Amino acid sequence: MNQKIETTNFLNDLDRVAKTRANIADTLSHLVQTLQQAELEGKKQSGSLELDRDVEDLSRVAQSLQQGVFRLLVLGDMKRGKSTFLNALIGENLLPSDVNPCTAILTVLRYGSEKKVTVHFNDNTPSETIDFKSFKRNYTIDSAEAKRLEEQKKEAFPNVDYAVVEYPLPLLEKGIEIVDSPGLNDTEARNELSLGYINNCHAVLFVLRATQPCTLGERRYLENYIKDRGLTVFFLINAWDQVKESLIDPDDPEELEEAEWKLQRVFKANLAEYCQIDGYDWYEERVFELSSLLALRRRIKDANASLEGTGFPEFMAALNTFLTQERAIAELRQARTLARQTNSRIRESVERRIPLLEDDVNQLKERIRSVEPEFNQLHEIQRQFKGEIQELRDTKAKIIADSFRDYILNLGNTFEADFIRYQPALNFFDFFSSKKRDAFEAQLRKAFEQYINDKLAAWSLTAEKEMDAAFAQLSKSATRYGASYTKVTDAIAEKLTGHKIPSISGYTQEDNAPAWAKWAAGIFSLARGNIAGVAMAGAGFDWKNIILNFITVFGIGSIITTATGVVLGPLGFAVLGLGVGMVQADQARKELVKAAKKELVKYLPQVAEEQWQPVHDAIAECFKTYEQEVTNRINEDITARKTELDNLVKQKESYEIDRATEVERLRNFEGEVNTAVETVETAYQAFLEAAT
Repeated sequence: MNQKIETTNFLNDLDRVAKTRANIADTLSHLVQTLQQAELEGKKQSGSLELDRDVEDLSRVAQSLQQGVFRLLVLGDMKRGKSTFLNALIGENLLPSDVNPCTAILTVLRYGSEKKVTVHFNDNTPSETIDFKSFKRNYTIDSAEAKRLEEQKKEAFPNVDYAVVEYPLPLLEKGIEIVDSPGLNDTEARNELSLGYINNCHAVLFVLRATQPCTLGERRYLENYIKDRGLTVFFLINAWDQVKESLIDPDDPEELEEAEWKLQRVFKANLAEYCQIDGYDWYEERVFELSSLLALRRRIKDANASLEGTGFPEFMAALNTFLTQERAIAELRQARTLARQTNSRIRESVERRIPLLEDDVNQLKERIRSVEPEFNQLHEIQRQFKGEIQELRDTKAKIIADSFRDYILNLGNTFEADFIRYQPALNFFDFFSSKKRDAFEAQLRKAFEQYINDKLAAWSLTAEKEMDAAFAQLSKSATRYGASYTKVTDAIAEKLTGHKIPSISGYTQEDNAPAWAKWAAGIFSLARGNIAGVAMAGAGFDWKNIILNFITVFGIGSIITTATGVVLGPLGFAVLGLGVGMVQADQARKELVKAAKKELVKYLPQVAEEQWQPVHDAIAECFKTYEQEVTNRINEDITARKTELDNLVKQKESYEIDRATEVERLRNFEGEVNTAVETVETAYQAFLEAAT
């Protein structure tokens, strides 16, 4: 990766994104006001055009853009220099480097005009606003205490949900929000919940350390929670400058080059597979060697100091490209698509309304009766699409639930080979010491939980692929049904007006597709998730979070662990009966695994059968949510089209409409909408040119 960017330029690019967001958001908000005002005036003239859905969608996108941030999730094990990295990134020594990740408090760092910390609780306790000193004193613990709590399966602060740190920093002011997650060595429950954080963030910053290349714990996390999940992950190899400090002769360039080359080979061997996306190798754009402490020292002295030689210019260039080009363009394109859709809808409504102003009430009613067959066709399209969703729901729910059952039943077949790498690191004979038995039991319990959770993570990836395929299929169907729907609505307009209504020049089929079809196809999403709630994304909702919630909230791993009684029930007595003191430790470990397997397989059929229905229901719920929203949106569109015509009839029955005045009003309204959409288009195109 040869591209570099310094802090000032990075902030400038972020500022450009923020200003474009604000510009388009303001324009969309003005467009909303225009629509609302036109509807009020229409009720006094020829009747409203039923634009409630357009107003709602535009308002949501405007609000999303106005509040838009790029949310970065920082992951990393203990002693990887996460805090030093974050301090260097934000340009101030804000986070104490001695804070241990095992505090297990999720911390969201965002912009605020005042320096403060707000701690949110999960037990209905009111949130607490405190200063930085109190936060550090009350919600941090040392490494020894963290380790003890981990072994006892206790959380340091069990009633704390997350903390929000607000600070007036330039990076945060430009739209960056940083989520500092618990460490990877935290409890298994917290590791599972990290998936929830990941689903609500734009990119993951995975911090490693040059002097501790890819531990088993890090590999385990990458393999089970990162790999093949479509995430954008930047791997930051921290403390790279310490490679030189560890040499016999730090001033020998050849020795340094050799040491760095060996380390680079080790990291590439461990990380390369996680940088393969759709057949493209992103390693050079995603892996960076950083000297965070050196960068921090420079930035504390001078916020605009050159960070050359620290790895930060290269990393920020890659992050800049991803955020201000790839992500920002996609986000702004959605806003532009929605604006175009509104323009197309208003044009169609106005062009349909104006010719009908000439008809008397009886003529108008006759025209409306003539399009009843077409409205029935719209309902039929809705029925067909709904049926396809339901059929796919039933098929996929059964397939995935069956796969879960089969997967659980087959765990025993590979348990002995799979569990080897999870076995306790403590001396096996510690099991026979009453003083050390508790520690051994804790290690064994944690090993078994890790094994179960990793297996469930592997299965969930299979389920995700099934769901990806299902919603890709529904996206294509939505586009197909949307095209059919448009043909019918065009026919309705032609029957009513006596002529075809041409589409706006330069607009694509996507721009002219009905709003419900674009939503169902995932062309645009109407909200971004936040760290305290479930995201609405893609096809209107985040089905990954639904699956995740099933695994974590219902606790399949806990169910299996509890059901088997692995620690220290029947297993412990089985081991004690082996006469282990008479055999080698390796053989004893094998016997331990056999005993664990024996207990495990007893309960697998029960767990598999009991959990089949919850898995089935969780998957079905994803499709039900989708179906309900699609059905509601199509109903709203059909109803709006009918009501729009009924409004005109009622107005004509009530009083004589001044046609010339109403035509002028409608044309002005159409022009105002078109002007606003052109403003969005201009801002979008200008951003594209600047980005490229």
